[in-house]
Amino acid sequence: MRLNKIQLFQIKNTDFFVEKLKLIFVLQSQEIMPKISQRAQHMPASPVRKLVPFATAAKQKGIKVYHLNIGQPDIETPETALNAVKNIDLKVLEYALSEGNIEYRKALTDYYHTLGFTDLTPDNFIVTNGGSEALNFAISTLCDDGDEIIIPEPYYANYNGFAGTFNINVVAVPSTIDTGFALPSIEEFEKKITDKTRAIVVCNPGNPTGYLYSREELQKLAEIAKKHDIVIISDEVYREYVYDGEKQISMFEFPEVAENVIVIDSESKRYSMCGARIGCMITRSRKIHDAAILFAQARLSPVLLGQIAATAAHKNDAEYIAQVREEYTNRRNLLVDLLNDIPGVICPKPKGAFYCGVELPVDDSDKFAQWLLESYSNNNETVMVAPMGGFYSNPELGKKQVRIAYVLKQEDLRRSVELLKDAIEQYRTEFALN
Repeated sequence: MRLNKIQLFQIKNTDFFVEKLKLIFVLQSQEIMPKISQRAQHMPASPVRKLVPFATAAKQKGIKVYHLNIGQPDIETPETALNAVKNIDLKVLEYALSEGNIEYRKALTDYYHTLGFTDLTPDNFIVTNGGSEALNFAISTLCDDGDEIIIPEPYYANYNGFAGTFNINVVAVPSTIDTGFALPSIEEFEKKITDKTRAIVVCNPGNPTGYLYSREELQKLAEIAKKHDIVIISDEVYREYVYDGEKQISMFEFPEVAENVIVIDSESKRYSMCGARIGCMITRSRKIHDAAILFAQARLSPVLLGQIAATAAHKNDAEYIAQVREEYTNRRNLLVDLLNDIPGVICPKPKGAFYCGVELPVDDSDKFAQWLLESYSNNNETVMVAPMGGFYSNPELGKKQVRIAYVLKQEDLRRSVELLKDAIEQYRTEFALN
């Protein structure tokens, strides 16, 4: 039987569609996924931000969440900074210089001169998009794949992320809550140094503990850095906020390691302008500076508007800093006293920054923090805290600890502790911890 043209066309097209359906079926039956790098797969979740979806869900149910989990102050940004942005007189928002615009670097130089470091010039500063980028520049300048940095723990959780990005190993030296998180013995640091060690990283005053290192402790670090010719990366972004008449000691105060120090600074917490994303990396070493500037050029430039705001903030800021320090002192005193009144809670009194490392009478602070957002409320209110496991190289060391930031006004801190006390009692009953 002969087929006409119409019949042949129908058969051919039927075959075509059958083959197409087969292909679709085959593709759908396979799990087609883009390849994800090992680096991405091993990137740790932020202990500060990983619970945000649970907080968002709680808010959608009409529950008020008191945020004690993140270092976002409710302190107002200086008016000088806000007005500088509001009254900006530019026709083009152009690229800034890779090292930062000279006006801002001069403002930073003047600020450091008031601290006593009169040898610094604008050429010692590389302006960065927040302190985070400054840390990235420092680590990537000093370290190759497989190198090591030593950090006393608990430490700022993002140090893990920064190191992991560049395939660098964090070697932790544990401190403990019973000493208030004091610097471990210098012998413990000596044990950790290998031919792969490139730097020791310290945060002073500390995040997440608020610990303030003494001159004697830092002197020991300077001696070990000189002995082994390694660099101290000193994260000093909370420098202005120290209490009880204490003074923050910068690693720049040790001339014997002048060429072996990188200081990390940021405007985020000093002027409550976290969203401006302006920080800097500072070093007296021309070798380190000239290497780091290549990374600065590769990312083009730091934020222009942030530099404008920060330059203005540095003008006549002494009264602002003093008022904010007094407010944080009062908040700290209230919070620490209230927390230590809760049975089973241990909260050393921090001397700097605006964080407390707190031990709770719970079995697992990760589980407890999520339970606070998913299952607990009192009068449609709850609290969000940051589990401390993510601030340790071994999460088990922080299993019963949380970081609490005293960045809320005092009445909110008081209510937050009331909620926390009630929640601990309910949690212990629900999970039979009594």
